[in-house]
Amino acid sequence: MFMSTEFVEPTKRDLESKFKFSCYKGIACFTQCCRRADIILTPFDVLKLKAHLGITSDEFLAKYTRLYVDEKSGQPYAVLKMTEDEGKCPFLTEEGCSVYECRPLNCRYYPVGKGLVVAASDRGPVKEEFYFFIKDPNCLGYKEDKEWTIAEWRANQGADEYDEMNHEWNDIQLRRRGASGPPLDQDKQQLVFMASYDVDKFRSFIFESRFLDLFEVDEQELEKMRTDDIAMMRFGFKYLKYILMIEETLKMRVAPNNKND
Repeated sequence: MFMSTEFVEPTKRDLESKFKFSCYKGIACFTQCCRRADIILTPFDVLKLKAHLGITSDEFLAKYTRLYVDEKSGQPYAVLKMTEDEGKCPFLTEEGCSVYECRPLNCRYYPVGKGLVVAASDRGPVKEEFYFFIKDPNCLGYKEDKEWTIAEWRANQGADEYDEMNHEWNDIQLRRRGASGPPLDQDKQQLVFMASYDVDKFRSFIFESRFLDLFEVDEQELEKMRTDDIAMMRFGFKYLKYILMIEETLKMRVAPNNKND
């Protein structure tokens, strides 16, 4: 998800759409796309990067991201923070990306973008995925001879795992955009941000607060959540759906009857 649509080509594409593109160290515009970019991170992006760097989610968010809040919905997002002096990605070196194997999904897709809309049908709302090209005039990659379909590009860039892990997150964002009502207040923004991005803080919230006194959670799921960040992230999606009133994904414990017989 990019915040800017300045260079988006306004034509829907599918997986079989073809384009020519190549990026390599010798090309004149090498790493220029890694500067002054507004890249909204997904929860899985943060998990992969913080694990690769060997730091907590708290540390990663504080050092490498800035907060962006959508004005209409009040939805908070973590945006990759560019350096103050040169406005470049903090992971950019002269040799290229220093976290290439764990780079965010938007970086993997570039110069392709991905969208999701809800289309009406006789059977009710149907989710429709589509793709588009990002035609930055400063990017020389489009002048190369290597031809791809979008499906081939996705496979080459290792986007499949990221798309699978981001599926539920994207669904929450889509349903939020289609919802009516006032924007989230500051307290709820903090909860949403924590459950979305700060897996270590969210784990402490679940296990060290009164949360488990109030909500029923499967014991096997709880055991996984203690040590498995993916399990914790997926539970975070359940929590988001509950507090954003998208689905009744959590069940409250029945309060004891304190009345005297």
